[in-house]
Amino acid sequence: MELFTIGFPTALSWTNLFYCFAGVFMGTLVGVLPGISGLTAVALLLPLTFVLDPITGIIMLGGIYYGAEYGGSTASILLNLPGDSSNAITCLDGYPLAKQGRAGPALFITTFASFVAAAFGTVLVAAVGPPLARLALKFHSAEYFAAILLALIAAGTIGQGRRVKGIAMVVFGMILGLIGIDINTGEFRYTFGQASLYDGFPIAMLAMGLFGVAEVISSVNQMKYVAKPEKVTVRSLMPTKDDMRQIWRPILRGTGVGSFFGPLPGAGPTIASFAAYALEKRVARDPSRFGKGAVEGIASPEAANNAAAQTSFIPTLTLGIPGSATMAIILGALLVHGIQPGPQLMNDNPALFWGVVASFWIGNVFLLILNIPMIGLWVRILKIPYRFLYPTILTLICIGVYSLNNSVFDVGLVIIFGVVGYIMKLLEFEPAPLLIGFILGPILEVNFRRAMLLARGSFTALLERPVTAAFLAASAVMLAWMVYSAVKERRKARELKRVHQV
Repeated sequence: MELFTIGFPTALSWTNLFYCFAGVFMGTLVGVLPGISGLTAVALLLPLTFVLDPITGIIMLGGIYYGAEYGGSTASILLNLPGDSSNAITCLDGYPLAKQGRAGPALFITTFASFVAAAFGTVLVAAVGPPLARLALKFHSAEYFAAILLALIAAGTIGQGRRVKGIAMVVFGMILGLIGIDINTGEFRYTFGQASLYDGFPIAMLAMGLFGVAEVISSVNQMKYVAKPEKVTVRSLMPTKDDMRQIWRPILRGTGVGSFFGPLPGAGPTIASFAAYALEKRVARDPSRFGKGAVEGIASPEAANNAAAQTSFIPTLTLGIPGSATMAIILGALLVHGIQPGPQLMNDNPALFWGVVASFWIGNVFLLILNIPMIGLWVRILKIPYRFLYPTILTLICIGVYSLNNSVFDVGLVIIFGVVGYIMKLLEFEPAPLLIGFILGPILEVNFRRAMLLARGSFTALLERPVTAAFLAASAVMLAWMVYSAVKERRKARELKRVHQV
């Protein structure tokens, strides 16, 4: 009921409508361009939200996020280059369809699947958010500490690299989060006498360096020799009746997979899309069709990643626990505005929660308009030479960082973090766990200190609380599983080495 009495009146204001459209437009634009992810766009445009109303800013950032999931399929289908990691699986069947002269229907199917899944994901956010927030209101410092600890351990599993590296990045991010003023004692920690570090690292600077600058550096050489896409007209978009008959079950299955993986820490759209593709191939009557232009192979993953993009807002808004780097940036934007995400958000600022949820519906309608009638525009944008695009992005990053504090020191730091992010990519260290550790580390510290004060310094007293004990047990199991997996992988590597030596 609040969705209609509070949410839509808030989202339908002219200001919020404008920034919702601007967000989904920029998200689609970034998603269309290969090598620049939606996460990069959210990081780049984060400083812009600091001068906006909190509700307007989050609506725009959300639009960029799920808009990029829509647009990412365009480059995957036309160029065989994923606009985002969650669209990588779409290349397997999308590009063969384009080579068969069916790029138009493929683009229509991905847009239709994305809209259906996003609509269902929005319903799920509205339905699950309030009861989850009411349940979380019963949490105290001990429960929050244990829940955040579990989320940080789960964040170490993000990406395709080794889980030990993921945990190392989480710890590194937590260390960076310690820099600045200790909120309990008021003392400066790890500032090395630099006045610019008294307030710690701004979330925008860290995000733009690790994801914006690093992404540009790593993409420059990859984008030199990209084939030009063929022309696609609106008339050529319509799929056949047989296509529509084949895709409705995959869309429903993909939506279910994405809705499951979206709220889970460390999962998100990428894992959801790969899982949906694997499921679709398993249930198919003829799995050999996949990889050769099967419409189910694009409908299900695109539905999954868009459902996951919507439902990933559930833990971020209701518990204050981000499950991905993008959600960590959005949570950071709320914190910059002095808004504490969590179960109190719906009571303290219901217009923000319900206004953002209502904007999802409006934004997805905008995306239908952007991705079907305006397909010709996106194809023309793909022809922009990348030698012009990347210098422009770097210039905007430096201007955005400088505008935060009018500090050249901050510009230097964002360049340093960009180089660090690029080196991390070369060494196969994922930057996403670092950002999540940076955001959640200080919150973990605050809740741990409060819990220990209430328990009079006794850690065993925390285990007497059932919810806390359950979270801590889950954390221990997850760590044990990660250690077991690492040992198992090492043994397999040794056995393969022996076989090659023989």
